[in-house]
Amino acid sequence: MEAATERVKTSAGTGGHNRLPALANAVVHALFVIYSIVCIVPIFLIVSVSFSDEKSVVNNGYRFIPEKFNLAAYKFLYKDIGQIAYSYGVSIAVTVIGTALSVIIIALYAYPISRPNFPHAKFFTFFAFFTMLFSGGLVPWYLVYVQMLDLKNTLASLIIPLLMSAFWVLVTRTFFKETVPAAVLESAKIDGAGELRIFFGIVIPLSMPVIATVALFQTLTYWNDWFLSLVFITDNHNISVQYLLYKMLANIQFLSSNPTAAAEIAKAGGMFNFPSETVRMALVIVGVGPIIFAYPFFQKYFIRGLTVGAVKG
Repeated sequence: MEAATERVKTSAGTGGHNRLPALANAVVHALFVIYSIVCIVPIFLIVSVSFSDEKSVVNNGYRFIPEKFNLAAYKFLYKDIGQIAYSYGVSIAVTVIGTALSVIIIALYAYPISRPNFPHAKFFTFFAFFTMLFSGGLVPWYLVYVQMLDLKNTLASLIIPLLMSAFWVLVTRTFFKETVPAAVLESAKIDGAGELRIFFGIVIPLSMPVIATVALFQTLTYWNDWFLSLVFITDNHNISVQYLLYKMLANIQFLSSNPTAAAEIAKAGGMFNFPSETVRMALVIVGVGPIIFAYPFFQKYFIRGLTVGAVKG
């Protein structure tokens, strides 16, 4: 009888112990659901407003469900579809080429300074860290690219300034140092493998989580950049889509606040009652749309990185 009572107490205690992780998981899941809703709802609202009628938005404010469905905002953007499509091509080319080169350069810089047998590792680590704290200033930076390198009005001017990131160099260095086993590298050297073969054949495959992380953030950096187009591009030939949308938004704001200018444009054959509020939301959709497709590609590498960390721990 006492043994049975003891088993009941033990099972009850075990059940209470098991309920705690389940409760914690439920709380975590609930928090992530709430956070996801908070992130998704604004996007849904932007999409809804972009398909709404301009007058209903001005009179009644933003609604999650359009009071009156209208494609006027996208028809307004379609009038400049040629320039938008060309700028899309520029942004895609700059993002793909810049991200690929950036990941390679960052990894090639981070790998040597992560090895304990590299005699100048501390110097080059400090050199990268120093650039995070101090810079030469905007004017010397501009003169280097325009006068010394002669990159004005070229695609290279949209790629080269963002190639290197000292922060991601240090992050990648730490990952190489803490995750890639030194014994594996020594075994490869004993087998006769060179440094390049070790780097591309062993280090890179073992470091896909950090490589994917750097690639994702560099992709976002290149895609969202409009400042380099503002500084280095003086015509509409090589401007990025983000800068194009920035210019369009600035023009819409100017015309909205200057009825006289809008009236003059109408006299010249342009639009007078253009959808200003809904066009702003449509610009957001046009600018953010393609970059969303980058997340599913990198997601599996993040999951793999979490799994490797959990197994290692």
